[in-house]
Amino acid sequence: MGESAEMVYVSLEHLIRLQFRAAGFSFLPRQPVASLLSGRHASRLRGRGLDFDELRHYRPGDDIRTLDWKVTNRTGKPHVRCYREEREREVLLLVDQRLSMFFGSRIRMKSVVAAELAALACWRVVNAGDRCGALVFNDQQIAEHKPRRNRSAVMQLLGKVAAYNRALRTGHDTYPAPEQLNRVLGQAERLVSHDGLVVLISDLNGWNQETLQRLKRLSRHNDVITGLVFDRLERQLPKVGELVASDGRSQIQFDAKKDRLAQRYETDFEGSVDLLQAELRTHAVPVIPLDTEGAVDQQLRRAIGDAAR
Repeated sequence: MGESAEMVYVSLEHLIRLQFRAAGFSFLPRQPVASLLSGRHASRLRGRGLDFDELRHYRPGDDIRTLDWKVTNRTGKPHVRCYREEREREVLLLVDQRLSMFFGSRIRMKSVVAAELAALACWRVVNAGDRCGALVFNDQQIAEHKPRRNRSAVMQLLGKVAAYNRALRTGHDTYPAPEQLNRVLGQAERLVSHDGLVVLISDLNGWNQETLQRLKRLSRHNDVITGLVFDRLERQLPKVGELVASDGRSQIQFDAKKDRLAQRYETDFEGSVDLLQAELRTHAVPVIPLDTEGAVDQQLRRAIGDAAR
């Protein structure tokens, strides 16, 4: 299957190839100034913990806060304690493949954007020596993959993402389940204890106050990032005349050329997104917006910094 065919459904082979694009961005604390993960209006992501490495003589330029006063007093010469970063960090991806994600008016489906972001994040995390796991979910099921850092585990995880993606269908027997979002966040709360990183990749369809409270609880002892996937048609109606919209259960016909309707539609969407982002910001949860038109890896690098790390 060629790259041009990976717009409605993704294959495991495509997600594997994305490992070669998983560079130029990082989820670690030190971020470029322009990064959404930097600055006082975004989460300062926790770094890995520090393990004691060695005790050595003080050298010009060493941070005096690392002086070991007991050894310094005993030997009469200044000594500092050196630390190294822990090798592993636990990362949990929450990958939305619900029916609401099976939509795209431009280049690709939202579900494809979510699958590609999951693959890029997974490859980047594992290549950095951390462990990556996931909760991949659709409207009926939640597939759990415990955090691992070996290639076979990555392949299993991405295989499940591709399987859920390719199972997406519209029809009379498929119904959206907006409440599934909160179920997944509840399961994430039980899986992640502290000092981990949770990356929610979703259009956040069905979010409510319970969603915000669950994200708040997760962010108390962990870092949380939200990849908010959207399509331009969700922001702005095309002026093409009569349109029919359906949620899978019922449908409505309306005239998209009416200026008042188009303005209200755009205002409602922007207001909802702005409110959501403001609420998440108060809980130190950065939001990375990702549309269905641009290449996902390029959008990711623009949002969180072009860092060759």
